[in-house]
Amino acid sequence: MSSTELRHTALDAVHRALGATMTDFAGWDMPLRYGSERDEHLAVRTRAGLFDLSHMGEITVTGPDAAALLNYALVGDIASVGPGRARYTMICQSDGGILDDLIVYRLGETHYMVVANASNAQIVLDALTERAAGFDAEVRDDRDAYALLAVQGPESPAILTSLTDADLDNLKYYAGLPGTVAGVPALIARTGYTGEDGFELFVKPEHAVELWQALTKAGEASGLVACGLSCRDTLRLEAGMPLYGHELTRELTPFDAGLGRVVKFGKDGDFVGRAALTEAAERAEQNPPRVLVGLIAEGRRVPRAGYAVVAGGEVIGEVTSGAPSPTLGSPIAIAYVDAAYAAPGTEGVGVDIRGSHEPYRVVALPFYKRQK
Repeated sequence: MSSTELRHTALDAVHRALGATMTDFAGWDMPLRYGSERDEHLAVRTRAGLFDLSHMGEITVTGPDAAALLNYALVGDIASVGPGRARYTMICQSDGGILDDLIVYRLGETHYMVVANASNAQIVLDALTERAAGFDAEVRDDRDAYALLAVQGPESPAILTSLTDADLDNLKYYAGLPGTVAGVPALIARTGYTGEDGFELFVKPEHAVELWQALTKAGEASGLVACGLSCRDTLRLEAGMPLYGHELTRELTPFDAGLGRVVKFGKDGDFVGRAALTEAAERAEQNPPRVLVGLIAEGRRVPRAGYAVVAGGEVIGEVTSGAPSPTLGSPIAIAYVDAAYAAPGTEGVGVDIRGSHEPYRVVALPFYKRQK
């Protein structure tokens, strides 16, 4: 395969049959939208949406030292994760810079699955393999072993319940259990990236089309629609969830990103980046770095990543993500701004959009929080 040839998920033919607009995402040919991205977004907020996320990177870590390896390689306390549970964490460089943010599932006593972002999957695999030296553990690339489908939205529990006898009522957020969905063996995880309740279903690629069709049929009466990456981005933006390459980069530590809570200094043993992150934590406490905030437009112009945030004629920050918000009905942005301008309600803040300083209101993240 040439270096420029795009990879295709097991659902590629389904997407094309549905008339999806496809796009190159991290080397994968993925559906951007099927029709109106606004309609897809609102379907997830009010009913349910079905996503193909098979581009994500699954890495299996097994063996007697699996937990110890992950505790050393990642900043979180993975050893304390109970079987059947999952944890959001990060993998950092020795200087504390973020290589990727991850979800780690504990599937058994010595069996873990690390899920990396598509754009960083090889980087994470290489780092885990290198850091495994000296541990009695195996790191295995399982990216080709899984297709990943997600059902997200308030109707998703009812839709999935109609297809499985798994105990979804007692499946907590950030937990997973093996089961069958429409007769297909799956890892059923109550995780997602939309701000809504929902499930991610890890299955063998050869079962992906069958499961997609079953979910589509089961969701017809509930208004479930196929959803692409475009609405996935606006959904996570409204929910204040970071995106690697935007809110998270190698140049930022978790403390710079306001996510120092994921770094667990109290866990046993050393971990990669501990010394640098200890210093980053002290710096953040003594001299707060720029703070990640939400911005809501007072006008209609949409900010984009890289646009300067201004106040009093001075640059006081930078937009990391921006888009029209279908839920709020206004353009929104996430931005890093100087701590002096980070308080919700701060006046006089704008975004430089092609030379015009458009007024924005500073708000706390997230923009949207579902009613439980």
